[in-house]
Amino acid sequence: MRQQSIGVIVVLMLATAGIVAPPSLAAGEPAARHDTAPVVRGNVEDVVTALGSLQPSQYVDVGVQVSGQLQAIHVAIGDRVMQGQLVAEIEPTLYQARVTADRAALENLEAQLRLKTAGRHLLDRQLERQKEMLPARATSQEAYDAAVTALEQNSAEVSALEAQIRQTRANLGADEASLQYTLIHAPMAGTVVSLTARQGQTLNATQTAPVILRIANLDTMTVWTQVSEADIPKLTEGMDAYFTTLGRPNRRWSGTLRQILPTPEIVNNVVLYNALFDVDNRDKALLPSMSAQVFFRIRQAQDVLVVPAAALRISDGPGAGDVTLEVVQPDGKRVLRHVEVGVSNRVTAEIKSGVAPGERVIVPDAGTSVPGDSATTFRFKWPRL
Repeated sequence: MRQQSIGVIVVLMLATAGIVAPPSLAAGEPAARHDTAPVVRGNVEDVVTALGSLQPSQYVDVGVQVSGQLQAIHVAIGDRVMQGQLVAEIEPTLYQARVTADRAALENLEAQLRLKTAGRHLLDRQLERQKEMLPARATSQEAYDAAVTALEQNSAEVSALEAQIRQTRANLGADEASLQYTLIHAPMAGTVVSLTARQGQTLNATQTAPVILRIANLDTMTVWTQVSEADIPKLTEGMDAYFTTLGRPNRRWSGTLRQILPTPEIVNNVVLYNALFDVDNRDKALLPSMSAQVFFRIRQAQDVLVVPAAALRISDGPGAGDVTLEVVQPDGKRVLRHVEVGVSNRVTAEIKSGVAPGERVIVPDAGTSVPGDSATTFRFKWPRL
């Protein structure tokens, strides 16, 4: 009884260590078993994938050009505004006072100018009389010279007043503009996407123009995609692109590659270039800063024969570079077929010739050698086309 127990334990240990052959080997079945896949018709495309984010194609940061307290904000985030619409107001009392003072100063100078102009007429007549009396010795040379000097002095005073009037009018125009700047209007039509100031806040526009809100046109969005330097040579402006979002993975938005920015960004020693394309968003399904899984389509083939890319084999021996598939015949035998491959990616490959629809091909595990009578050794990988 004890010997039987020891024997059972030994058998169990050997089975655990893999020394005892499984029943399938004892029955003469092959050691390696592979999955098969049918040759079917389908679509395949070769793409460059990248991650991106969505930004409005057009937006403007609305700032203030004068300092003061933000008296009122007439919009909220999400509101649609028209170009020229009043969106905020700065406390106008100080600027209104400046305009009033400039207008009063201008009126004073204009009154002085009228007075000087009226006095000039008198001085002109006096000088004429002096000219008439001087030849007849009816007046003195001194009186004549005094009349000339008075007229010249009046002309200089008129010129000075005219210059002061021009200066005051310029100051009035600047102060009126500042007063108008207290009323902040939308420079473009769009949607308010952010508010960075609050009603009652004091804003200082002495050195920079404080931004109070952002208006964006959400009808067209721009996808900013970061593409690695290894994939940039595969991209060309005008090529098709599409993307999906996290919230709607089953919906595709399509566009055309518009621009590849020449200045890279280096993130963790990885060189990335920004590739941009626009997409229609009139249904407002896309929002700023959404993440996008982007696909740049290099090539595509539709309604063609396709097989899993893992089933392709490229010869390393004689006839290096030849692509073959191992086909399972109706009688169960396996044969190698030379095939012509079209568009392929890491998952699927187009087969232009060499197999027929409905045939089944072997899909081996990665790194598994191919059994067969030929001495040629194959390695499994997807071809570079």
